[in-house]
Amino acid sequence: MRVLIQLRPSPDLVAAVADPGRTATVADVADGLPGVELDSAFVPVAVPRPVPAAGGDPLSLNQALDFSLAAEDASVLVRGTISDDELSTRVALLPSLRPDVVGVFADPVVRPSLTCGGDSPVGDWHDVERLLDVAALHADGLDGAGVALAVLDTGINAAHVARQFGRGVTLDAERSWNPPGVVGRPGEFDVDHGTMCAFDTLIAAPQASLIDIPVLRSNRPGGSVLDGLLSDAVAAFARLRTVLEAQPAESRALVVSNSWGSFSPEWDFPPGHPGNYSDNAAHPFNLIVAGLEKAGADVLFAAGNCGRDCPDGRCAYPDRPIVGANSHPRVLSIGGVDVNGERVGYSSQGPGRLTARKPDICAYTHFSGSKAFGDTAPDSGTSAATPVAAGFVAALRTRWPSSRLSPAQLRALLRRTAQDRSDVGFDYDYGYGVLDPAGILAALQRRVSAPVSATVTATVGAPVTATV
Repeated sequence: MRVLIQLRPSPDLVAAVADPGRTATVADVADGLPGVELDSAFVPVAVPRPVPAAGGDPLSLNQALDFSLAAEDASVLVRGTISDDELSTRVALLPSLRPDVVGVFADPVVRPSLTCGGDSPVGDWHDVERLLDVAALHADGLDGAGVALAVLDTGINAAHVARQFGRGVTLDAERSWNPPGVVGRPGEFDVDHGTMCAFDTLIAAPQASLIDIPVLRSNRPGGSVLDGLLSDAVAAFARLRTVLEAQPAESRALVVSNSWGSFSPEWDFPPGHPGNYSDNAAHPFNLIVAGLEKAGADVLFAAGNCGRDCPDGRCAYPDRPIVGANSHPRVLSIGGVDVNGERVGYSSQGPGRLTARKPDICAYTHFSGSKAFGDTAPDSGTSAATPVAAGFVAALRTRWPSSRLSPAQLRALLRRTAQDRSDVGFDYDYGYGVLDPAGILAALQRRVSAPVSATVTATVGAPVTATV
């Protein structure tokens, strides 16, 4: 079984891992772990320590927390494989054999949230553009300019996206990143799921700078091009933190779109096991997600396509299919509706496993848009709904960076202003409702004491442009 191993080596080694300007190898921090075949291609990742406010419970994650990467606080993750025959024994023995081992965690396979069934598109991307009130957004200068928008998926084909829009696309090649073993240049991957996601982000935020991170192009034995390992997402999120912290504090703007998740408990430890991912807020990836959000990033995850009416054939959780980071309290979990506002049958219902009230909101899907899968296939699944919402958030960040409106505050406004689709407020089908552009813009205008006449621009590195 592929696992993530969390260690607490010497502070000097922790500092070397946490500093993007230094290099520490797996051999430096984890050499000689008995019974573990270490993956030398995986660069060690620093895991921040949750730090409660003065007087807080150091063992509880259900409180206001900061996240420290200081050498005396942080720990380090490496990746390896333990024989299935020895798994239980080895996981129990490692901390006693190596006192610096903090824990052994699941590294499950993650897959994109594709739709099931072959229904025709409902409307097209121009309908989505209208429903998001993109004309009003752009008239107000909210077009994503200066905002970094990371798409973690199968890779982007920027030229295809540009052709479909008939306009240029800005790709931040400098800050894009490939997991170990993934070959390809940023913005030049085959037209596939990630290209669809990139297109959908730019409906509302055409001037955003795309960061291409192909975490689903796994090189694991037997894996397909649409599989990935959670450990690659761990490394990607750690790199995104350096992207965020390199931006000026007053204008930080990073939106992270994730249209993937874990469909099956097969690759996970069972719930209750300390190495479990799906139900465990203390899994290192879930801590890293929380740390990136605390640093100022807006993180969005697809709710998944395991809805009771039309579940994806890969869905193997018997209930509560919104698992792990897709149900994290510090992310926006996105369900799907068509352009008529009706929930699509495959959009996963809550409750979530880390947070019961999931999904948070719904956005639009199952429309004709990117043509990434052919001229007649829709942009579908919560895979499409998530980047649609991420692009809308990126448009808002043009003027309201995280220094003016924290990710938590923006999530609260999006939930509060959503168009309720039930008689009871929050429900497990629609969350708090469907994304409401007019409502959120009105709430933001009420929130500020005076109009802002100039657009705040974040530094996102040297972009390249793909043109038609």
